[in-house]
Amino acid sequence: MYGQHDEPYAVLTGLARRLEGTLAPAAALSTVVGTVGQALRLPHAALVVWRDGVEEVAASWGRLPAARVPVRGALEVPLAYQGEHVGALRLAPRTPGEPFTPRDRHLLEDLARQAGLAVYAFRVTAELQRSRERLVNTREEERRRLRRDLHDGLGPQLAGLTLKLETARNRLAHEPLAEPLLLELIRRTQSAVADIRRLVYALRPPALDELGLVSALKEQALQMEHDGLSIRVEAAQPLPPLAATVEVATYRIVQEALANVVRHAHARTCVVGLRFEDESALLGVEIRDDGVGLGGPGHAGVGLLSMRERAAELGGTCRIEDAPEGGTCVRASLPCRGAAGV
Repeated sequence: MYGQHDEPYAVLTGLARRLEGTLAPAAALSTVVGTVGQALRLPHAALVVWRDGVEEVAASWGRLPAARVPVRGALEVPLAYQGEHVGALRLAPRTPGEPFTPRDRHLLEDLARQAGLAVYAFRVTAELQRSRERLVNTREEERRRLRRDLHDGLGPQLAGLTLKLETARNRLAHEPLAEPLLLELIRRTQSAVADIRRLVYALRPPALDELGLVSALKEQALQMEHDGLSIRVEAAQPLPPLAATVEVATYRIVQEALANVVRHAHARTCVVGLRFEDESALLGVEIRDDGVGLGGPGHAGVGLLSMRERAAELGGTCRIEDAPEGGTCVRASLPCRGAAGV
């Protein structure tokens, strides 16, 4: 009836074992709050994390009380790590107004020590992910700026210089020493223009700036279609302005997925779907074909790893699996905190 508050050692040992087997910090918090709720047979338990002076419910267990007023007898257990207040456990009593016993409180104090470490790890991991996203976003925005400068500035200047050299060559056609010198300068200038074009494309696909994401993907699909394979790009609704990181990640993931379809799938049709979810600010990307499928588990190639890494850089996910009706399905979910141009 009252759970395991009389068996604190068993509860602590079980929690430690679960935390050792839990890889994701967010899953560790769910493990902590679930252990507390089950051990004390509580109707509801929540773990609140403090970050930058703002509280966030990071994990919960059970059902919230129906009434909006505070539940009589509710308990808040502070969580600390190395003297810093990092969060709290908010616990509803087994029945309204029933106090927590001294044994309950003793067990919770012991659990709070392990929970504080788990919360701290969660905060550090979340902050590292946010820093990584900011770094990636800054990198892509700087690449976009460099591409624009190279494409609109240095590139046209070198192209104009080539024309002037051609004019000079025509006017000095009667000078035997000028001909080879001008030809060499023209060749080097044209080579520099070609190098800049390659740099521009490597920094950021030009089609994204010229056509926009959806149209750029449609153009990519047309280029990769061939006899026997039809590729269709669908967007459920007009997409909002996206950060450069999200655009590039989406384009590269679709590009790599389509390349795999062309090389390995032996498919007749492939559909690329884009869907933006307003509530969660997530861009969903799906590439589905009717080909031969993955053919069972195997070693992931460079392309598959690249797709996963591009999604992970943004804090998103990318799964590649056999579709139930046959073929292969690539599903990516990309956070769009940069939507609206941020």
